[in-house]
Amino acid sequence: MSATTGVPPGTLRILIVDDETIVRDSLGAWFRQDGHRVDVAEGAKEALRMVSATRYDMAFLDIKMPGMDGLELQERLVAADPELSIVLMTAYASVETAVKAMKNGAYDYIVKPFDPDDLSMLVRRAAEHRSLRAENVRLKKSLESQAAPPPLLGTSPAMRHVVELVETVAASDSTVLITGESGTGKEVVARAIHAASPRRYNPMVVVNCGALPEGILESELFGHEAGAFTGARARHKGKFESAEGGTVFLDEIGEVSPKVQVELLRVLEEKVVTRLGGTAPVTVDFRVICATNRDLQAAVKDGSFREDLYWRLNVVHVDIPPLRERPEDVPVLAEQFLARFAQSMSRRPMRFSPEAKDALAAYPWPGNVRELQNAIERAVVVGRSEVVRAEDLPLRVTQAPAGGPGPGSLAEAERAHVQSVLDASGWNITRAARVLDVDRVTLYNKIRKYELKKPESAG
Repeated sequence: MSATTGVPPGTLRILIVDDETIVRDSLGAWFRQDGHRVDVAEGAKEALRMVSATRYDMAFLDIKMPGMDGLELQERLVAADPELSIVLMTAYASVETAVKAMKNGAYDYIVKPFDPDDLSMLVRRAAEHRSLRAENVRLKKSLESQAAPPPLLGTSPAMRHVVELVETVAASDSTVLITGESGTGKEVVARAIHAASPRRYNPMVVVNCGALPEGILESELFGHEAGAFTGARARHKGKFESAEGGTVFLDEIGEVSPKVQVELLRVLEEKVVTRLGGTAPVTVDFRVICATNRDLQAAVKDGSFREDLYWRLNVVHVDIPPLRERPEDVPVLAEQFLARFAQSMSRRPMRFSPEAKDALAAYPWPGNVRELQNAIERAVVVGRSEVVRAEDLPLRVTQAPAGGPGPGSLAEAERAHVQSVLDASGWNITRAARVLDVDRVTLYNKIRKYELKKPESAG
């Protein structure tokens, strides 16, 4: 499509630059006969003036011209309009000249005399090429808008620091270790890094290392060949291969067994994967982001996590503070969640009552951002008006003491929170684990740690 408005579809605006009148006239006549709009110039200076005043789709440039030749003019035109499709013309074919023209961005290189049919085909191909290029740009913009991760919201100095780190590290291929309590938004940060990186048009593959037994995790990460183990009926690509050109996000990396740690270190250092049951190494291109709520330095000291793997993963460290340490972020996040859930549930725009705001501000949020998100979703579901009242929030939020959890320890606050989530879910372990943003094993460990008991009424 022409860059000039008011031109019929398929019509191009073409510039012909040649010091020979017969060439300008003949080419102009042929292109006009095909329905294109044509301007001509007998030299480079005249062409540059015309390009500064008019947007062209294509330019045909003679290489041998007095003064500035076609190759120099090509460089000037490309600098002025990178989208311009340029065809170089010459009566003296030279491989060296053709190579130079193509390296400098020419669409094609043709030799005089010309065949009108060949020229018509060339212009049609160039038009299709421009259309595909424009469509690719539109698709990329569409993908960026559709696949954009939730924004990293917060006005606290701690969150501003996280956002700055994300912006800085996104441009590199360095491995990133994200730490923070469950529910702080570690995967959101990982997705923000991927979305802002040069790898954003390739996949981001997520692996929850704490949710899979060792054997299954190996197969998921590295893939397997047919017959590698019982039930392996076909070749299976692992997550590293599936993320070719993109990002692998290893969540709960602290739960990986010592055996998998060794294999993982080798893959990270060599960027080569060998499938289970296979012998042929497969070279892969990926970037690794990992996350954990464990203290990996303590795990290194007690021998449960390899020190060399820790330093290989901890190239850039992003620590997300818990929500109780940045209370100024609670209203910002709550408003964002309220707007999102109201829209997704086809509700009118909603707002918080003063009492609801006070309750949100007073609660310590031991479940962090995930708990806040779930509380706001519940309020939108049960609320009957456009104003979220305090009674629309979960009881654990509205019944929290005004000063937070009081003199009790953080462990006591966590114990109360886990107990309330289990009770609210009827002790459905899968559902409670999903609300708490932990795997089932972690939740069972919490139940044992705090000696929580299932009420008889829960069945």
